[in-house]
Amino acid sequence: MPPMPRFEVLQVAFWDGSSNYGVQPPLTDQLVDQAELTLEVTIPASLVALLHQQNGGRVAAGLRAFPTSVPTSWASDHVPFEYMMGIGHRTGAPSLLDSVYLIGEWDLPDSLILLSGDGPCWIGLDYRTGPTPTVGWFDADSGLELPLAASFQDFVEGLTDPETYG
Repeated sequence: MPPMPRFEVLQVAFWDGSSNYGVQPPLTDQLVDQAELTLEVTIPASLVALLHQQNGGRVAAGLRAFPTSVPTSWASDHVPFEYMMGIGHRTGAPSLLDSVYLIGEWDLPDSLILLSGDGPCWIGLDYRTGPTPTVGWFDADSGLELPLAASFQDFVEGLTDPETYG
């Protein structure tokens, strides 16, 4: 098995530049500070780096899946990651700032910051383990909580092409 690409390599090709779906206005350090105060968390530096490149939107085609070792309601061997929320208030564009509302609407655990999803299934940063979040899959209908990666950077480095799954 070849070594996983490093985050820095993936960062360059992370976004699908052909789509403006979900893209927020350019991210500023002030907006990051405001988001961290509002959400009461420290956002991982690797996530902030990606959002400085493009503030949310569709993920590149070859990075739209994350492998799983157990079946989910989505598939037997992976979960989707087609877009990632940015930070902002643009109408019609989902935002990390919507997490509190979405957690309440879908009866998800507190201390999550949702990165992607479309109820009932979400991928999110899980701060229940402490100030450095893990990444997990949360299915509100089944109650399944599936750990995906020990960190956001590990999550990005584990993303794969959904075409590789049958």
